[in-house]
Amino acid sequence: MAATITLLLSLLILMVKVGDAEQVLKLQNPRLMNCRFAKIYQFGDSLSDTGNCIRETLCGANLSCGALPYGMDFYQNATGRCSNGMLIIDFIAVESGLPLLNPYKDENADFRHGVNFAVAGCTALSAKSLAENNIVNIALTNSSLSVQLDWMSSHFQTTCSPVIHYTNLFAKYDYSLLQIALTDFLDFPEKLNKSLFLVGEIGGNEFIYGLSQGKTMDESRRMVPEVVQTIIHGVKRVIGFGATQIIVPGNFPIGCHPIFLTKFMTNISTAYDEYHCLKDLNNFAIFFNRNLQQAIDELKKDYPNITLIYGDYYNAFLWLLQNAGSLGFDNNSLQKACCGIGGEYNYDVHRRCGAPRVPVCVDPSTHISWDGVHLTQNAYRWIARWLIDDILPKLNCQV
Repeated sequence: MAATITLLLSLLILMVKVGDAEQVLKLQNPRLMNCRFAKIYQFGDSLSDTGNCIRETLCGANLSCGALPYGMDFYQNATGRCSNGMLIIDFIAVESGLPLLNPYKDENADFRHGVNFAVAGCTALSAKSLAENNIVNIALTNSSLSVQLDWMSSHFQTTCSPVIHYTNLFAKYDYSLLQIALTDFLDFPEKLNKSLFLVGEIGGNEFIYGLSQGKTMDESRRMVPEVVQTIIHGVKRVIGFGATQIIVPGNFPIGCHPIFLTKFMTNISTAYDEYHCLKDLNNFAIFFNRNLQQAIDELKKDYPNITLIYGDYYNAFLWLLQNAGSLGFDNNSLQKACCGIGGEYNYDVHRRCGAPRVPVCVDPSTHISWDGVHLTQNAYRWIARWLIDDILPKLNCQV
């Protein structure tokens, strides 16, 4: 209990209103601050998207995360985060002593401390590869991992472009501004060297869409090598841009999510494990994660000077599930959606969170699942805490 209280205190946040804006400040010393990250760059899907999908025409029109009750605990503001509040990447940024990452699609945003390229509903595989596998992206976005990497390339080119712009000032003898531009340009490689890159979680939606559209487990397993290699290719591109500290997260135990517990509900008791999660789906997630881990280990051999870390989302979630009661979650609602209606898991694919007359639970902090697919802010907070405990020693930061 004492350890739990200590962790809770270390995660307290203070909201300070500054004009019309609000900043999130840590009360305790953020542990990742010891790594002195200059920037953070995030690629991924709805587990990480902080507002890109809602800025795409089709994706935004199809996404419920852009309106309340999403964001109800994030200053009562639906920013495009698919939760009631903050996400894992938000807590990682706060723990690093950096501002929350702005979405790439927000053209007026401040990107001095990094960029979030993640798009809700996206896949690791390209639209072409999805079509070849007879899978329809129901989120209506083509912003796959390769597209997000192209955005990063464009962003870096734009970031360096001021040196070209300010050379015009040389003719006006404004040497001070020219010097600032040149300094920014010359410091850019060093800042990348001090940046943290998160390539994922990504590569889960392919299987969610496939299984929902009738793909068998064997068909899904046969897709795993292609998805993993797509992620690894993305990591190589990130390294090529100058990244030296990279986290590649795996997938959650999807057999514990209300969306799948509802879709694949069965009276066969042996289909469930001791946490009432579906064994077959969790075994699939384990299979995917092992393939990803093996690919990362192989990549480390080619890049011995690059810090490559597997982000163990699976075991972070299991730890949360195993300790939910002592962490303040309601043991009777561990697999029920907070925002939802109907059935054993409070989830109905035809009446999802955000639809008219779909209620929200009284206290989202007592639930792990927010909408049957995504987690609550409190769940993400504890998972982020577990992940930081796991990755911090591997980052070789001065603690």
